[in-house]
Amino acid sequence: MTAQLECPRCGTSYPLDEVRYLCDCGSQLDVSHDLGALRAQITRTIFDARQRGAPTPHLCPERDSGVWRYRELILPVPAEMIVSRPEGNTPLYQHPRLSEWVGVDCLYLKHEGENPSGSFKDRGMTVGVTQARWLGARAVACASTGNTSASLAAYAALAGLPAIVFIPQGKIAAGKLAQALAYGAHTLQVTGDFDDAMRLVQHICDEMGIYLLNSLNPFRLEGQKSIIFETIHGLNWQPPDWIVLPAGNLGNTAAFGKALYELQQLGLITQMPRLAAVQATGANPFYQSYQLGFRQAVKVRAETVATAIRIGAPVSYERAVRSLRWTNGLVTQVSDAEIMDAKAMVDRAGIGCEPASAAAVAGVRKLVAEGVIRPSERVVAVLTGNLLKDPAATVSYHTGEWPEAQFANRPRAVSAHPEEVRRVIESIL
Repeated sequence: MTAQLECPRCGTSYPLDEVRYLCDCGSQLDVSHDLGALRAQITRTIFDARQRGAPTPHLCPERDSGVWRYRELILPVPAEMIVSRPEGNTPLYQHPRLSEWVGVDCLYLKHEGENPSGSFKDRGMTVGVTQARWLGARAVACASTGNTSASLAAYAALAGLPAIVFIPQGKIAAGKLAQALAYGAHTLQVTGDFDDAMRLVQHICDEMGIYLLNSLNPFRLEGQKSIIFETIHGLNWQPPDWIVLPAGNLGNTAAFGKALYELQQLGLITQMPRLAAVQATGANPFYQSYQLGFRQAVKVRAETVATAIRIGAPVSYERAVRSLRWTNGLVTQVSDAEIMDAKAMVDRAGIGCEPASAAAVAGVRKLVAEGVIRPSERVVAVLTGNLLKDPAATVSYHTGEWPEAQFANRPRAVSAHPEEVRRVIESIL
């Protein structure tokens, strides 16, 4: 076995088959890979050879999944245990209008909203549910603002495991709630916000022996590392200067730094990109902690239109701080108005994303304006969720509920007379 659970704080290790989310010292755990042993086994050529080719009648996760293609760096389990849809293989988009708007010559958008359930969560969930199956879990559960519950419900259904999701009542976008219900999850609407739901699900899982699949679970983050593996692989192993991402519960921030560290230690990359984590001003505990030099973990009562990052007490704080130190990274914040304007630009380019995703693009624009990112640098912004995850936010932006909206595309009322319709169309053309 080339991996074990390990505490990054005190160094204590535990076997992979032990159900454990925290070290005895209270720290979150890593899946620690034996990088010394893997260095002799892993080459770029191995991963290149697994690129998906012509479709075949039978799913092969190592070939068809953008997660399990990198299985040596994810989770060493027997292939027959893997639960995959498949996930990953998401595109890197470029659009000249977006590059010009944010102010860089080369902007890539890694669109994780094109995963099977519409968000990056599928990458972590294929690994988390696979581990649950390997452990013989009786059921799986999570707290969620939406995307985690949708993904958990889908993968649990695929694996034949009961799924229980705890959601904050009235604080979840309809498109995400619809998925959890449709995939058959048992959905509990908790009075309070996400942080209340998170505390409750941890207590219930510990008490009832249910397998927890929030990002507190180290196997979730192993799957999310593949966003970085696949991005850099897609750039022919030439890392960008910056990777910019939305930051809520900080699972991706933690996972991205770990992925980059492992790639560097294995000699698969020589240049370390800088990470920039972007928060909404109304949900900015990590930004406040960054401003304090990470001397304390700040908590806030979160409120933002970007529901996927509406989190005031992020679970993966400690591991996210480590990621920024590994990558000389930083944290910034953007307003809801900046988020929605950036979303409108991404949508108008024909790409589309949910509000939280657009925080990454708004963050790039802000960092360029501040002189932190230079126009000549290559930047990857990660879009975490699909446009249809939160259609209500899109409609409200374009129909007048956002008076400061710079790019609103309001519908026009016309009568049923062809003459008037022709006049309107001629004015458009």
